[in-house]
Amino acid sequence: MASITLAELAEKLGAELHGDGSVQISAIAGMDKAGEGEITFLSSSKYRKHLAECQASAVMVKEADLSYCTGNALVLKDPYLGYALTAQLLDTTPACAVDIAPSAYVSPTAKLGNGVAVGHNAVVEDGVELGDNVQVGAGCFVGKDTKLGANTRLWANVTVYHNVVIGESCLVQSGTVIGSDGFGYANDKGRWVKIPQVGRVVIGDRVEIGACTTIDRGAIEDTVIADGVIIDNQCQIAHNVSIGENTAVAGATTMAGSLKIGKHCIIGGATVINGHMEITDGVTITGMAMVMRPITEPGMYSSGIPLQTNREWRKTAARVLKIEDMHKRLKAVEKQLEDSE
Repeated sequence: MASITLAELAEKLGAELHGDGSVQISAIAGMDKAGEGEITFLSSSKYRKHLAECQASAVMVKEADLSYCTGNALVLKDPYLGYALTAQLLDTTPACAVDIAPSAYVSPTAKLGNGVAVGHNAVVEDGVELGDNVQVGAGCFVGKDTKLGANTRLWANVTVYHNVVIGESCLVQSGTVIGSDGFGYANDKGRWVKIPQVGRVVIGDRVEIGACTTIDRGAIEDTVIADGVIIDNQCQIAHNVSIGENTAVAGATTMAGSLKIGKHCIIGGATVINGHMEITDGVTITGMAMVMRPITEPGMYSSGIPLQTNREWRKTAARVLKIEDMHKRLKAVEKQLEDSE
């Protein structure tokens, strides 16, 4: 959509219009840079002082901030959500692929729904099923007997191994690998013996996966990513991991095998989570955390050390190395106090 009137936008967002509904909106911009034909938003009242100087054609605000607006406004309960929905309406991102490219290979045994597009040099192997309006970008590989649900999109150079199931309306960014072998080996007197990974990866509907993320197939049972999960760039999801509905995983997170994460969790960036344990629903883990034990209660958890100057950090590190000695001395003092009583 090239542009939309403010009145039309208000109707689509369920917003309350204040001002000239005929104004054309063609883009979104930050409050300090927005100009004619652009809309911006105010999601935090602490920035309301900037509304008087804003040159945007319209601003999305909460009811409490409306009186500070000097021009056209849309009133919503959540302006940030309004921003997201407006961005979708004005999105100009091109399709991952259009039609079936001459250089693409599509197996004669593959089943293609209506409106399927496969980009240049992509490979769709035997037994694959692509639902209606699936887009497979240039250079992608879709392995044998894999199924992609309707409206799912793979950007360029995504690799999806065999027997993978991806639901409807999913988005997978470039460079991601889904269904690669899990890290499974037995040790025979110092020699590593590979264990074939025969499980699948099963991904639900409306899942989005960032660039260069790896999701391993299960060793025996499946690796499962539930509906509505969002995973950022460069994450490692090991074999037999299960992630519950609408959980968000930020970039560079590493999950070890057979981990179960509940619904509506938020995992901060660069977090490392041990395997063979469970994290309950509604947990938030802040960035750079190391999770070594199960989490059984909802809430926020942290373990990363905040940034210090190098001089302060060196002192902290030196003290950490002496914790065991300090603990022993403290126990000795406590015992002396108990004996004196």
